[in-house]
Amino acid sequence: MQLYKDRHFSCEDCDGTVSGGFDAATSQIVLCQNNIHQQAHMNRVVTHELIHAFDHCRAHVDWFNNFRHLACSEIRAANLSGDCSFTNEVSRFNFGLKAHHQQCVRDRAVRSILAVRKVSQEEAQKIVDEVFDSCFKDHAPFGRIPHGNKDAKFAYREYMNRDRYYANL
Repeated sequence: MQLYKDRHFSCEDCDGTVSGGFDAATSQIVLCQNNIHQQAHMNRVVTHELIHAFDHCRAHVDWFNNFRHLACSEIRAANLSGDCSFTNEVSRFNFGLKAHHQQCVRDRAVRSILAVRKVSQEEAQKIVDEVFDSCFKDHAPFGRIPHGNKDAKFAYREYMNRDRYYANL
């Protein structure tokens, strides 16, 4: 997929505390200019929404009719975008040691579903729980959870070298 900033990104004023979204009908990422105030936040939002765009192209996600598809993409985006990084969690006053990252990913996926679909908290939680394990383990296109710039560089290097091993056989 070719990416054009003028075609695939839109900066708009948004309601509430939403920071961005992916519009599947137009394949466009919406950035909420009135709710993003720092570069690091914008980087996370763009990464989060690009993961949705990747899922849209790779998995042909049925965003409107299949809540399991939506939940899986939200789990992946929360897991891989930095939404649940240690720094972000500390800034939200959310502390925990054992499986805290997984709980954060679950919570943010549920919140995202509730923000875009009219379902109960219990129903959203149930849907997330049903798909969590397989979706949490799916690290494409990074190959790993990029916890920081160093991990992102490693992931990019692995991606660039992905065919070298097989080319030498």
